[in-house]
Amino acid sequence: MELFGTDGVRGLAGGKLDAFTVMRLAMAAGIHFRKNAKSNKILVGKDTRRSGYMIENALVSGLTAVGYNVIQIGPMPTPAIAFLTENMRCDAGIMITASHNPYYDNGIKFFDCSGNKLDKADEKDIENIFADMSRIEECFAIKKEIGKSKRIDDVIGRYIVLIKNSFPNSISLTNKRIVVDCANGASYNVAPTILEELGAEVVVMANKPDGFNINTNCGAMHPEYLAQRVKETRADIGIALDGDADRIVIVDERGEVVDGDKLIGALAVYLKSQNKLSTNKIVTTVMSNQGLEEYLKSNGIELYRSDVGDKHVLEIMKKVGSNFGGEQSGHIIFSDFAKTGDGLVSALQALAYIISTNKKTSEAFDVFKLYPQEQDNIKISQKKPIEKIKGAKELLKEIESKGMRHLVRYSGTENLMRILIEGKDKKELKSMMKKTVDFFKKALA
Repeated sequence: MELFGTDGVRGLAGGKLDAFTVMRLAMAAGIHFRKNAKSNKILVGKDTRRSGYMIENALVSGLTAVGYNVIQIGPMPTPAIAFLTENMRCDAGIMITASHNPYYDNGIKFFDCSGNKLDKADEKDIENIFADMSRIEECFAIKKEIGKSKRIDDVIGRYIVLIKNSFPNSISLTNKRIVVDCANGASYNVAPTILEELGAEVVVMANKPDGFNINTNCGAMHPEYLAQRVKETRADIGIALDGDADRIVIVDERGEVVDGDKLIGALAVYLKSQNKLSTNKIVTTVMSNQGLEEYLKSNGIELYRSDVGDKHVLEIMKKVGSNFGGEQSGHIIFSDFAKTGDGLVSALQALAYIISTNKKTSEAFDVFKLYPQEQDNIKISQKKPIEKIKGAKELLKEIESKGMRHLVRYSGTENLMRILIEGKDKKELKSMMKKTVDFFKKALA
């Protein structure tokens, strides 16, 4: 059974992720992590979805059943789990979240003892154990070997100190009015606290989670609401996080969303100017705009591309010795401060850049022109290999023959095909996108 997608295990809570499946997955994961166990502790955090209670209890049951002790820390951003897993000397960390998905989905992200996301080999091993019930039964703990669990509510301070230390001591957020949209998610407490402690005047949105309102008309998936509040309050900047706070979207003082590639480009050049960009290389995904690549090249920075997913970005970063990378969607990795995409670290670095340039947010991030892009997501009933779809190869070659760049892929978490086409001629681009969408809708109906 294939459980893992592009970022952990994700699906309908109570459907794909029912209590039995989660408990069995927890047992398989516990057996996997046992191979290199040192502390016999596993950390578990979650976002604010109602289904998190069900999944958390099932995880605890499964892990303690194979002899692991569990530390539950409640709602906390995904990057906090990555940090705290290593900081608290745990054998692994588990985050219960479906990130930007609607409340009715949920998911499970795993981290190793160093706070890194699992590689494909580790995920495959867990899937193999999951499929072998006899092996799981052989590992059931009995008597004094059965694990225990405890809840700790005061670890948020460690993460707050980490994030604040990523912000330069020489500057302050005093006199900055910031609107922060917490998406009714895992950052509802920590994000306002950090910004206020650094001196900002903070206007807070979507910080009252009820278990069902996560990502609903708020957060990084709906920055239009943040944009409206920024204009109403005459704020200097708006910051939107997603449900588990590993993604950021920035809105400038005019209420306009800053493009993710422009954000990455501006921050990369800023890091280089501060002599903080190792090897003068950064990593983005195949989704990033060609305009970004040309801008970086003009500033002496080499761009590498990875598959979609911040995990894949980080893999390439390690290979080329880079300490900075990210995705157009807002997952940005400053590996000097975080093991994964961290919306709060990214926010503070963006603020440090704005303050250092003494420019308005709109001016600071308007650093190059984007190539026109067309993107669409189409609902599908099957994920047939693209190379096996009759006529697909010829269609993609036609796009290339027109001097356009394309990316056609399936979502790793939803029944969607994602299509991106990029080129210089807007009219021709729209025509080609319509032809491509119509083709795949028909082929995958």
